[in-house]
This record gives sequence, C-alpha cells and structure tokens, in this order.
Amino acid sequence: MSNNRTKIRIGGLGIAAISYIAIDYLRHVSPIWHERLQPCLWGVLALAIVSRVPFYKHWSSELRSAIPFIASLVFLLSTLLFEVLTVRFVTAVLGLDWHRETAPLPDPGQWLLLALNEKLPSSIVEILRARIIGLHHYLMLFMMLAFSVVFDSVKAPGLGLGARYMFTMAVGRLLRAITFASTILPSVRPWCASSRFPVPSHPHSWAQTYYVPYSSDATAIRQLIQHDVAYADPVGNYPGDHRPDWGSMSFLIDFLRPTASEGPAWYHLLTAAGGGCNDLIYSGHMFVAVLTAMAWTEAYGGWTSGFIWALVIHSAQREVRERHHYSVDCVVAIYVGYLLWRTTGFIWSSKDNASIRNLKRLVKLDKIQGQLFRAAKDSDMDKVRNLLNEIEVESSSSSSGKSGGKNEEPTQLAMWVFACFTTIFSLTVVFLAFIWTSDG
Repeated sequence: MSNNRTKIRIGGLGIAAISYIAIDYLRHVSPIWHERLQPCLWGVLALAIVSRVPFYKHWSSELRSAIPFIASLVFLLSTLLFEVLTVRFVTAVLGLDWHRETAPLPDPGQWLLLALNEKLPSSIVEILRARIIGLHHYLMLFMMLAFSVVFDSVKAPGLGLGARYMFTMAVGRLLRAITFASTILPSVRPWCASSRFPVPSHPHSWAQTYYVPYSSDATAIRQLIQHDVAYADPVGNYPGDHRPDWGSMSFLIDFLRPTASEGPAWYHLLTAAGGGCNDLIYSGHMFVAVLTAMAWTEAYGGWTSGFIWALVIHSAQREVRERHHYSVDCVVAIYVGYLLWRTTGFIWSSKDNASIRNLKRLVKLDKIQGQLFRAAKDSDMDKVRNLLNEIEVESSSSSSGKSGGKNEEPTQLAMWVFACFTTIFSLTVVFLAFIWTSDG
C-alpha cells in the first residue's frame, strides 16, 4: 500500500496540479491551445474521479463528516455575506471624493520591488510580473487535493478535509472583515472606488459629525482628545442620501448608502462590485492561498507542497507590485492563515490514530488479562475470541464515531445514494467555484 501511495504522489496528484496551472497559463500565451487543452484536462480528471467512486472504501467515514461539512459551508456563506456588507460600508461611508483625493500610504515593500526591477535581469522581472496563478487556481488546487481521497493519496474523509478548509476560511474572513472595518485605510488605487461603487460623493452624516471636522485640523484633534466629545458642527452643506423602501432590511440603508441608479433591491448592491476598494487588511486572496498551501503541506507533502508555497510567495509580491494591497496585508495574511490552520486540526488531521488505538488496546488488555489467562487455561477458545473481539471494538469505537460499540452501519443502498449525491454535489461546487472566481 505504501509503495502504491508513493507512486501516486510521484506521478499523480502533483503532475495533475502542475498540468492545471500550466494549461491555464496558456490563456496568456496561446489562447487557442488553452481552449483546446483545458476542457480535455477537466474531462480526464472528472472521469478519473468518477471511475474510482465505486471502489472507494471510506464512504461511511464521509457520511459521518457530512454534517460538519454542511455546517462549515453554511458558516462560510454567512461570513462571506457579512464581509460583502462590510466592504460596501467602508467604501460608502466616506464618499467617493475622499477615495479620489486621499493619497495611498507609504509602502516600503512597493519601493523594494521597484528597486529590484532596476537590479534584476529583465527575464526574472518578467517572471515576477507574470500572472501565473490567481484566486480560482488556489481553490481548484484544494478541490483536487480533496478529491484525491478516492485514489488513497490523501487521508479520508475528503469531506472532513473540506470542512476544515471552509471552517478555517470562514473564521479568517470574519476576522478580516472585523479588522478592516475597525480602521478605514485609503486604497492603493485611488480611482478604484469611482469605477466600482456608484455611492454618493459626499460623506455619510456619521462621518460628517465624527470625522470630517477633525480630519486635518491639529488644534481640533487636540481639543477632541482633551474633551472626548464631538464638539464641532458638521462641515459643509451636503445633500441627503437616497432612501429606498427595503422593508425589514431598511436598517441597511445607512451602511450601504444606495443610489437611485442601483435599483430597488438591496441584494443587487452586493453583486455589483468585484471587490473592495479600500485597503482591506488583510489580503483575502493571500489568505486563501496560504490555506491551500497549508492543506497541501499537511495532507500531501512532498515537492508539490514546496511548489505551491513558491506560488504563494509569487502571488504575494504580485499583490503588492500590481497595487492590489499594501505589503502589510500580505504579511499579515500569511501568518494569520498559518496560525488559523494549525488551530483547526480537531476537524480533520492527517495524523494517523494507530498509536491511540494501540494504547487503548493495551489498556483494555491489562484490564481483562486475568480473564484471558483463565479462558486459555480452560481451553475455552470461544471466550478467548470474544475477549479479543471486545478489545478491538472498544479501541476503534471512539475513532470511528460509534457510540456504545454498536455497529449501526447504513444500508448498502443508502450508502450508494450518498456516494452518488456527494460526487455530483462536489463536482457541481467545483464547476460553480471555477465560474464565479475565474475573474479573480
């Protein structure tokens, strides 16, 4: 079994991952070959997975992981909704004029990359500039990793690995939204907000009262600190905001600041923009990249993990080079992703439980040692067999998730229905994720 797994790691998943990255990069080099090869690659991978489904031996383990998987998915979708609302708020509350007029923060990481452009050979600089990998690539790489459980190249259950990935991502996205909403930082691209968000140009009444009068006057700031009271009158004469009738969701109007041109429904505002335009510390793209690299490192290891970490570093410098994020956003995303992944091993872990089961066997054997000797002395082989069976059942009961040592496996038909549903659902998720994130 170990030899087969070694062969799979050398010739299977790693080559599939690199082939996917290389073929998808052809869209920049040879779009014609990209259009020909990409469907072929996805077709081969899908057929390989489907052909292995009937021979997969861990469907009962997958079934036990279904509820954590669904719960993690719901948690992730909830945090993504909260993040989208927060992105709109931090963009809209100060108005478009603030975004256009506020200069980006100084970033020594950007200075370093510009200096390296002058020192490094042009071929190296072109490699650093190349758009080799994006957000949807990291998501696809993780899905390839999770699906590889059907080839026994990654420890089952795949749904357990997916649950850990989504739960960790949900926690990270929630922390990220809380972080960038706490202090609003100017975008690295001052023109971004005007091109993506049709929000009012003037600040919201909250910003007019608590920010604008104290934004540039040192004396006003000093008095604010001394009295701890917003004493100044609002500056400027601004028009009122558009207030549509959103029914029970009208409380979102002050946070989203809709305009008449955006339609009557509140949820249309959440799909209009492709991303935030403030500095959203920390980088969401880098956070996903680090989670994917951590998952590969723990579940698969080998040279492929080193290759993915190299892609993570390449992505980080591109985020800074192309002015999508400040350097601090990428640095924070790397260590937050690393630490969060390390704390969620209780959901799924690549570590084998054999040592724990062996310890349980020894403890149980010590308890029934006297009974075992007496049964052997009396030549009662049935009792010896029953005692040894008891040791095996008790040692594996906790790791298999059964209670009371009772075997309550689902029927064969139910297991096949679950296997078919899981396979179709997972492939559908892959397809949708690829479509919805293909633009980054």
